[in-house]
Amino acid sequence: MADLGMRKRRVVIALGIYLAVTVAVLATMSRDRLLSYSPYNHYALQADAWLHGRLDLGGPPPAYTGNNDFALHEGKHYVSFGPVPAVIIMPVVALAGPVERVRDAQVFAWLAGIGPALLFLVFERLRRSGRSGRQPWHSVALALLFALGTVYWFTAVQGTVWFAGHVVGVALCCGYLLCSLEARHPALAGLLLALAFATRPSLGFAVPFFLFELFRAAQTEGNPDRPLGEIGGACWATLLRRGARFAVPAVAVLVVVMVHNHLRFGDPTEFGHRFLTVAWRKRIDTWGLFSFHYLGRNLSVLLTGLPFFSPDRGLQINGHGLALWLTSPFYVWALWPARVGARYWAAALAAICVALPNLLYQNSGWVQFGYRFSNDFAPFLFVMIVLSGRKLSPPFWLLGAVAMVVNGFGAVTFDRAEHRHFYFIDRTQRIVHQPD
Repeated sequence: MADLGMRKRRVVIALGIYLAVTVAVLATMSRDRLLSYSPYNHYALQADAWLHGRLDLGGPPPAYTGNNDFALHEGKHYVSFGPVPAVIIMPVVALAGPVERVRDAQVFAWLAGIGPALLFLVFERLRRSGRSGRQPWHSVALALLFALGTVYWFTAVQGTVWFAGHVVGVALCCGYLLCSLEARHPALAGLLLALAFATRPSLGFAVPFFLFELFRAAQTEGNPDRPLGEIGGACWATLLRRGARFAVPAVAVLVVVMVHNHLRFGDPTEFGHRFLTVAWRKRIDTWGLFSFHYLGRNLSVLLTGLPFFSPDRGLQINGHGLALWLTSPFYVWALWPARVGARYWAAALAAICVALPNLLYQNSGWVQFGYRFSNDFAPFLFVMIVLSGRKLSPPFWLLGAVAMVVNGFGAVTFDRAEHRHFYFIDRTQRIVHQPD
């Protein structure tokens, strides 16, 4: 009974975190995004196309989108972004009627609290297993720090296609983390990871975390003290059984996605980004969507994006965004552990595997307040902080408070007409640092 009471208490706290984050996002979202459709409502357009029995849009995209980030293939226009957010918003589109009546940004804002709430449950699971050594209040504080002390905040208030994908991706990733711990729910873990991949393909590379948990669960079944690296014959049955339960739903989702891709582009691996009608089409044709060629620029954005002052415009933030250590300086606790265990390295490997495709991608995340692609691997960095064994001392919380101020500024200024003077936008994307 006591355990049931504690479980209910954790659920209540998770719901409280969801509500707190949702209120913060809605309160800092621009009025036009709350009360109207966004100018880049690609997911609603895709849902509407499906509801009308089409895979393409049935014609050019609406004029208000500026034809921004649509794929053109054999004379037809397509939405090339992962389909899961479009599936989520489809019931709203079906009820609302015309797409222009769908407040798509508000729909995704109501989802923004799910990821942080699930991340709280991940921290609690780690704490109760005795692996983290943290206090109960740390789980709450870190979940809120993820929501408001990282680029997730400015991401969640946008509602447009690129940012809505991150909100859904974070929720699926955090759910995957929770289900992966001790490989307790392999079928759900496989399903959520595949759905995350079908939202943000880079998230599919997070599979090493589950594989570690799976091997660890198989090794310790019936013998919790068995050293990591030893596995007996009886454990292979657990390994294969749970591995199959993970793989079946994951493969099922991937098959659906591949069929969808094939029907649209004649290639099961093609989401459509290769056919984007964008100004930097030439570089995609020359170097491809992913290439070592892009690594230097993307690392510069990730590590060296700095604000600067202009004599005539004052504070300026480059459209490539601020460096990760500026928007969330407390991440140093993830990279500076006092002690490490195998699970810490599993989280670190997953973070690297997820980050790498983004670092090799032809786009830095443009246009953004901070490095928005970090949303993909941020949950793993927070797990690393929890498992780092380093005390969450006053300097950590001071940096967290600074991060919340910085990201709060981004949330209320980015892509707002009245605050555009804060942002330096070079349409060629070639200027990463302060221009001479």
